[in-house]
Amino acid sequence: MTQSAIANDPATRLADVNSEIAKACKISRRKPEDVTLIAVSKTHPAEEIAPLIAAGQRVFGENRVQEAQDKWPALREQASDIELHLVGQLQSNKADEAVALFDCIHSLDRPSLVKALAKAFDKAGRQVPCFVQVNIGDEEQKGGCAIANLPALLEAARDAGIPLAGLMCVPPFGIEPAPYFALMAKLADDHGLDGRSMGMSGDYPTAIMLGATHIRVGTALFGERG
Repeated sequence: MTQSAIANDPATRLADVNSEIAKACKISRRKPEDVTLIAVSKTHPAEEIAPLIAAGQRVFGENRVQEAQDKWPALREQASDIELHLVGQLQSNKADEAVALFDCIHSLDRPSLVKALAKAFDKAGRQVPCFVQVNIGDEEQKGGCAIANLPALLEAARDAGIPLAGLMCVPPFGIEPAPYFALMAKLADDHGLDGRSMGMSGDYPTAIMLGATHIRVGTALFGERG
């Protein structure tokens, strides 16, 4: 196997990411096991995901309910302990399907979705932990709850009995992310939430050093999307 082929081997890429996680944790005096690596497999076919499962990765993220429905029933047969996280926006009319399929939702961002998820939980007889997505950079085109509306949304979610895993954010593209990660950590602390879903392929070491508990990594594991 050539050096290039080795570098592109899924097991090698996974080992490299886990090594970077360990380095960032050492610098910040954290334990690597306190950081959950979510392999974001959106747009990647089953044949590209299977090698990562074989290499030991167990937590995966998808952006779309329909895509996950098409891919994951068969992939789950490879390992009984796979966790599937919804890391993209969720339409309220897809709440039932999302609750049936996913083990965690990272994009709770509005009161109407609180109501839809609460109904879906009751109907399914199961509850799925949810991260509240914060529009940390106040970007009009991006999903997420405005920082000013966060207290009310958290209160509504708690009143509806939704299990809150923490907060999630996507910092503005092309800008140093550290201040946004620091703000997210402060917001989580202020509201008594332990979970911080933040950091992607280009910035996850920084996110870890600023308190990320869940990082969402796609490109570093799967390569650039075609």
